[in-house]
Amino acid sequence: MTGSFVTVVCPDCENEQIVFQNASTTVNCAVCGTTLATPTGGKADINGEVADVVEAR
Repeated sequence: MTGSFVTVVCPDCENEQIVFQNASTTVNCAVCGTTLATPTGGKADINGEVADVVEAR
């Protein structure tokens, strides 16, 4: 499994959430439901600000 976990800041409510950079499903914000990551077949399309890389592999 290659990829990283990143902390994404939600553009609507500014909640910070950890997301797998190669997500294979749509990831929504746990607070407001805004889409944070959309799968593309490789690296996911991140729809917020990447604040930090939690774990790199």
